[in-house]
Amino acid sequence: MKKLFYFFVALLVVACSSGPTPSDVAAQAAKEYYAQLLAGKYDHYVDGFYRPDSIPNSYRQQLIDNAKMFLGQQKTDRRGILDVRVVNAMADTAKRSANVFLLFAYGDSTSEEIVVPMVMHKGVWYMR
Repeated sequence: MKKLFYFFVALLVVACSSGPTPSDVAAQAAKEYYAQLLAGKYDHYVDGFYRPDSIPNSYRQQLIDNAKMFLGQQKTDRRGILDVRVVNAMADTAKRSANVFLLFAYGDSTSEEIVVPMVMHKGVWYMR
């Protein structure tokens, strides 16, 4: 399942390479990672973070549990995150990094802009 997700992200990168800018691709990757979180695919969200080394399964499970708690807290505090939109993205191709600005729309009619630092590794954008 993990490989299927990485395949999807890699396919997105390849499919978008003919026209969109690196900023556009990083933005779509960040948005997709958060879409996975909102869909309850916490493991896919956690796997969207760049880790140069492997991590123990127990630590990975803790990260998954933290993602669940984060989403639960958002539901309690703001009636959940209803939508995630890309506001802006700026990539530095020399450094293989980007900052993606996302707008969360909450169920209580408020919104919040966050920045998602991204890093490219082997042609795939990951969250930092």
